Amino acid sequence: MLTITATDYKENSILGALTAAEIESLVPHLELVTLLHSEVVFEDNDKLRYAYFPVSSTVSLLCCLEDGSCVEVAMVGKEGILGISVVMGNDKTLTQAITKIEGQAYRISIRALQNAMVRSEGRRTGTLKKLLLRYAQTLFVQISQATACNRRHALEQQLCTWLLSCFDRCDSSNLSITHELIAYILGVRRESITVIAKKLQRDGMIEYSRGQIELKDRGKLEVNACECYSVVKNESSRWIIDTSRAA
Repeated sequence: MLTITATDYKENSILGALTAAEIESLVPHLELVTLLHSEVVFEDNDKLRYAYFPVSSTVSLLCCLEDGSCVEVAMVGKEGILGISVVMGNDKTLTQAITKIEGQAYRISIRALQNAMVRSEGRRTGTLKKLLLRYAQTLFVQISQATACNRRHALEQQLCTWLLSCFDRCDSSNLSITHELIAYILGVRRESITVIAKKLQRDGMIEYSRGQIELKDRGKLEVNACECYSVVKNESSRWIIDTSRAA
């Protein structure tokens, strides 16, 4: 297990907002791991063994159907936690989780996290349980908006919104991701993604080649995105403000 410093854990919004006493009690149970590109972190209805606090990785939460098709209902990056259902007293996963941006995350056993939540509730200044419940609200907004978006908005708008959300979380203008993975995550045909990506490139919004997508014009991409991007982004901004106040 790697030695974790204060600078390290603050890369995740939840961990960075904890009190000194809370993070001190958590650190012995945190393990820095790498979530590989396209790695299935957990399947839906799995028994949760670990929760993950991403720092440089981004993971898609997918609702999977009996015919094998899947569609993304939310994404989790350095602002959140994978395994939020444990906060509600459920030790089973509700979705499939697959890594779309490779990077690192802090892993903690469910038992250690549950014990930490109990201790947090017992402290007047404890923030862990409050932050996790507040993040659950943010995730609920994402899921609700994704439901409406998948039903009502054109695929081109959805892809623009999705790309912007990915760029926001990786703090970069470059994404390493294939059309195949994007199509799987969005629940559409790969050919549809290729056609739209060519159009976005032709219009100067992105540039892509061999699994690399570069953001060229954020303004144009935002104009082309659906309203869901601003709704979720505004909620995420409120969440970040709340974590700053808690810190």
